[in-house]
Amino acid sequence: MRITRVRATPVAVPYRTDETWAFGRRRGLVALLVEVDTDEGLTGLGEAAAYPSADAVLGALRAMEPLVVGSDPLRIEQLVQRIDVVGTYHHTGCSSPAAAALETACWDLLGKSCGTPVVNLLGGRFRDRVEFFHYVAAAGPDEVRAEGARAARAGARTCYLKVGSDDLDTDLERLAALREGAGRKMGIRVDANEAWSAGAAVQAVAAMEEFGLELVEQPVSGRNLPEMAYVRSRIGTPLLANEASWTRSDQFAVLREGAADVVSADQQMDGGLLNLKRSAGLCAAAGVPVVKHSLGELGVAVAAAVHVIASTPNFRCANQGYGALLTDDIVEGRFAGPLENYTDGCLEVPPEPGLGVRLDAEKVGRYAELYREEGAGFAFHDPAALSRAPALPKR
Repeated sequence: MRITRVRATPVAVPYRTDETWAFGRRRGLVALLVEVDTDEGLTGLGEAAAYPSADAVLGALRAMEPLVVGSDPLRIEQLVQRIDVVGTYHHTGCSSPAAAALETACWDLLGKSCGTPVVNLLGGRFRDRVEFFHYVAAAGPDEVRAEGARAARAGARTCYLKVGSDDLDTDLERLAALREGAGRKMGIRVDANEAWSAGAAVQAVAAMEEFGLELVEQPVSGRNLPEMAYVRSRIGTPLLANEASWTRSDQFAVLREGAADVVSADQQMDGGLLNLKRSAGLCAAAGVPVVKHSLGELGVAVAAAVHVIASTPNFRCANQGYGALLTDDIVEGRFAGPLENYTDGCLEVPPEPGLGVRLDAEKVGRYAELYREEGAGFAFHDPAALSRAPALPKR
């Protein structure tokens, strides 16, 4: 089998409500759907997050195309090494989602050619379904309270809330509303996106702990691991590394410094599914749980991650997903996408060969057109935040 062509389609899918974090917002999710065609008539599916932008990732994908066309897609390690070493893309960054999409498509092709789900090629099922948290958009207390109640009705066990507001009282009001709406049994995870200095982080987490926190994600800069370790030693809530831990090299450094209790990993930011599995193995060796991070993914990338997570023991916490925010998806059936496709916050492992998902041609066309017409409006930016001259940390 040989790769004959790589096709990429940018799509934009709206959110129910804007996603807002310490330094910006976006009103929907942009992704690049990648289809890898072969001379045997099989097509593999992949998906690249539009990080930092769709144009940047599309440019990287086109530059990688000569490295993969003509290759055997079933020799996944060989193909990835050609991208990383010959193409010099081992310097991870905005090229990583493109490489991950190509690698994922090859796993899809391998599963389809063998007639088995990808999970069986990665060690088999350790679990039959994969848990995701309920993303609660940062909003006014009434909206946050209502979303917490929605999460509880849906059977979610963990809610995720962005913090790091200009005023700590705003964060505390939202947290109080979320606890009230979600109930006392709901796990609550907060994410500051590096918004705080070490002293501010210790102060903020201490104030928030009365509401019962499961994890506090990246409270300080991910580029200062001793500072992370210091904050970890001063707070009562386990610290989750995120911006500090997007690649295996980063994760190794976090573990060596004792800078986190839990580590997040992301196949989009480290070149693919096999590296996500390796990340989990690295963390398991250190006795640390791992969490799947997401820059915002649709059904193809979510399905791909589910196969890895289902086959890997130490994904013991709820993983990041966008089901609570998405209005739709681009895959057929009830596998991924909006919240109603989840059961108690979980997705079943697809049983079909490969990734087990198929594109919905009508929806792909619709959201590709939306991207062409309004793609700039879905980008990672916020005019109001830009006017405030943002800088890290906030306080």
